[in-house]
Amino acid sequence: MNQDAYADLTSHDTFTKGFPAATFKRLRDEDPCAWIEETDGGKGFWAITRYEDIKELNRKPHIFSSAKGIRLEEQSEEEYLARRTFQETDPPEHTRQRMILHRAFSHKMIAKYEDLVRELACDVCDTALQGNQVDVVKEIARKLPMRMLGRVLGTPDEDGEWLVDKGDELIANSDPEFTDHVIDQVDTDEYRLMPFRSPAGKDIYDYAKKQMVERLHTKMDDVLSLLLEPNKDGDVLSELEFKNFFALAVAAGNDTTRYSLAMSMYHLSNQPELINQLKGKADDDPIWDTAVEEFIRYAAPTLHFRRTALEDYKLHGKTIKAGDKVVLWFTSGNFDERQFETPENINITRSPNQHMAFGQGGPHACLGMWLARLEVKVTLQELLRRVDTMEQAAPEKYLRSNFIRGIKSLVVRFDKAA
Repeated sequence: MNQDAYADLTSHDTFTKGFPAATFKRLRDEDPCAWIEETDGGKGFWAITRYEDIKELNRKPHIFSSAKGIRLEEQSEEEYLARRTFQETDPPEHTRQRMILHRAFSHKMIAKYEDLVRELACDVCDTALQGNQVDVVKEIARKLPMRMLGRVLGTPDEDGEWLVDKGDELIANSDPEFTDHVIDQVDTDEYRLMPFRSPAGKDIYDYAKKQMVERLHTKMDDVLSLLLEPNKDGDVLSELEFKNFFALAVAAGNDTTRYSLAMSMYHLSNQPELINQLKGKADDDPIWDTAVEEFIRYAAPTLHFRRTALEDYKLHGKTIKAGDKVVLWFTSGNFDERQFETPENINITRSPNQHMAFGQGGPHACLGMWLARLEVKVTLQELLRRVDTMEQAAPEKYLRSNFIRGIKSLVVRFDKAA
């Protein structure tokens, strides 16, 4: 972790050095509702860093709105309306879209996919572990989530790699390894009406429209077809809502699970005792559930979501004014000592573990949380069936982003299981 106690949270470069844990600890202890100036022309924002405060504000969408954008970026009304997903709406509009989408991502529905996840995890692990050293992010964590999401959505397997690349261009639009249109380094105004101000947004929109048209003409037994059907109240997604959902699924649905897996394998590679605790345990042993929650708590891939105050609000003696940007730093909440004992340590038996990686309370809990949990659990189970030891063999590399936290490269040396 980055131990700079005064790191610039507005800079994407800060996070290439790892999570600035010392800065967030200082803010939680000294200034939990801190005003942060932006150096890129933004109007500044309130940084909310304590667990209970984040939880409180996240449950008040009538005061702290998502309907002005959920990233730090300033948007015009035209840009917002063109690019918004259901994440960037408030109830009751948010509730309407969420009810349509929930049919495909409920706990009960996702549980049906365990055999498929295991099949894909076996294939990915067998292919990745042919030698004795591998970049586990590129060969395991990057490959499985999009293959699985493609199967769930109903997109062709052969499109999976292209979709991963496009998803990276979208959500990692601040990292030059993943895009030529780096959001803070080149003029992206030409794409301001596309998701993430990226030319990849148009590619994803065009692809989503093709998938939509196919299903309107031919009945298919997949999630995208289900989402195009009216719900019990007769509501259907509009074309723009469908395209924006698809863009969100490809970007967030792939990358956040990837970085949760990457962080899990980072800890397994650096703490052999974790492998000893997990290896040989039955697939239905409760330790897998607590381990997965703990790995995801620590990974917390979505660093923050922004809200906009609709009225004045008092917090810690400060007045948040109507119109101010308010940034809920979920990852900081996951390391709040007021909520978690020794949060900087991995404790795979930690219980309860009400972490914030999927949001905490309020209407915006992560739609894909059950799929993410299943993918992390099954992939780690299959990985540990195949290896006895794991050891990090080169320095890890972090994503250049103050929005998504993740290890983008992790070379691991391993001994195969007998």
